[in-house]
Amino acid sequence: MDRRSFLKFGTLSLAACMFPVRLRAAVKKYIPSRKSLSFFNPNTDESLDVVYFENGHFVSDAMEAINHIFRDYRTEETRAINTELLNFLYAISDKLNLNSSRPFHIISGYRSPETNALMRKHSKKVAKNSYHIRGKAVDIRLPEYSTSLVRKTAMTLCMGGVGFYPKSNFVHVDVGQVRYW
Repeated sequence: MDRRSFLKFGTLSLAACMFPVRLRAAVKKYIPSRKSLSFFNPNTDESLDVVYFENGHFVSDAMEAINHIFRDYRTEETRAINTELLNFLYAISDKLNLNSSRPFHIISGYRSPETNALMRKHSKKVAKNSYHIRGKAVDIRLPEYSTSLVRKTAMTLCMGGVGFYPKSNFVHVDVGQVRYW
């Protein structure tokens, strides 16, 4: 999306919030009909480049592949990854002009309750009712970008929570309330 389209989309989105019935059709015009994402999971050494949304629908095979690469690699459990989380990642990707040669590195995607409990024993920063357990959070790294830039980009989108972990070199994003830490 070029700058002009982005500004039009932003203006129409704001107006749609104020006048949702009249402008909904106008806003739809600027929503991409095809969305793709690229991932690399360093814990499993797996990569995925996938079109997850096409012609107004989420692609079921793509969603299964995403659920797999986001899985809890310790227990091999999967869970459906929230589509709003994928849209959050897509928005970050779009803003940073990423492509398949610059995949999101998944540091931690879905976590089983058992894995989350184990992680809580080793770190006070792990939430008891983590969004990771619900498939609504991911810890990411983009090696070619500073974590500071990834964090700032995610924050400007106001699409959910953004956590900054510079010592561990990753950014947490979730689709809970907009908040930052």
